[in-house]
Amino acid sequence: MTTIERARRHLQAHPLALDAALAAAVLACMVAGSFVDPRGKDSVTWSLRSPDALSLVLITLGAAALVFRRRAPKTVLAFTGALALIESVTGDPRAPVAMSAVIALYTVAARTDRHTTWRVGLLTMTVLTGSAMLAGPLPWYAQENLGVLAWTGIGATAGDAVRSRRAVVHAIRERAERAERTREEEARRRVAEERLRIARDLHDVVAHHIALVNVQAGVAAHVMDKRPDQAKEALAHVREASRSALNELRATVGLLRQSDDPEAPTEPAPGLVRLDELVGTFRSAGLHVEVARADHGTALPAAVDLAAYRVIQEALTNVQKHAGTEAKAEVSVVRVGENIEITVLDNGAGEDDAPEAGGGHGLIGMRERVSALSGTLTTGPRYGGGFRVHAILPVKTRTSPAKDSV
Repeated sequence: MTTIERARRHLQAHPLALDAALAAAVLACMVAGSFVDPRGKDSVTWSLRSPDALSLVLITLGAAALVFRRRAPKTVLAFTGALALIESVTGDPRAPVAMSAVIALYTVAARTDRHTTWRVGLLTMTVLTGSAMLAGPLPWYAQENLGVLAWTGIGATAGDAVRSRRAVVHAIRERAERAERTREEEARRRVAEERLRIARDLHDVVAHHIALVNVQAGVAAHVMDKRPDQAKEALAHVREASRSALNELRATVGLLRQSDDPEAPTEPAPGLVRLDELVGTFRSAGLHVEVARADHGTALPAAVDLAAYRVIQEALTNVQKHAGTEAKAEVSVVRVGENIEITVLDNGAGEDDAPEAGGGHGLIGMRERVSALSGTLTTGPRYGGGFRVHAILPVKTRTSPAKDSV
């Protein structure tokens, strides 16, 4: 950092010292100007003169008032304007006392609004120029009188330009800060959405496979002594379900790996192609499931395919957990116009045949998945017993497949 830069920052940090330095500089200029007679003897050449004592006093008071120009800009303008008015009426030749009024007018224009600048600027120019022309010792058309008009106009215009530039810079800075906050909020929102999506996938995977493991483990424990062959078969299903759970968990959690981590997940996201495999796991756990498909081999986007699979998985898991041991489930996948409709019915009976209305993370997860694809999901008890899950998913969706794949 250069010496000039350090001095500038120091003065900006201490505005009173900056104003005192400005007042000293203005005082020096006004004192130097008070010794110059612009008219001279022949009204053409310049000459030196001795200023009046009153002019020196007015110069000193005007420069001293500029020290307080930031604290009370309008008061300082009124004070310096009065000093310039006295000098323009009494001084002959005049001393440049109006310089302090020009600086004060610039400060008012730079620190207030445009309406105030116009009002105060016109008033200052009118009073100082009019009094000099009408009551001063010089003719009304003298250059000194016109100079007062020009310099006060320049002060007001320069102050207004500085204020406008500061407003533009402030607006640009605010816009940049707002854009930065928006980007940060968008990033946080995307992170929250991604966490929610991964949480839904983890819930679907864990709830499905742990329910199957629980059922098969109970069967194995029940028939271990009397029918060891059936116990071995149940334990084999437990092993297969746990292996599937681990594979899907590995694929889901693998999304959290960093870009330079090895072994990124390569297994494709599950879809309706694996519906028979999914239903087979429930059948092996003792749940009677019937499947009817009329989707005519429709190729679904990855996001829709995954959502359809997860809805069926969660619905059958709820049947397995809540509908009782004698329950039967029916799964239908139908293409209707531009939509694919998923329906899962069960005939479970008893007070635990269905999840609580609106409760449970499974139903919430299903509803969020379907809503994210602009689809609809209805769930509720069936007339005569059982539970019904019905999802309508659009075949064409704006959701990016990569975003919803596991």
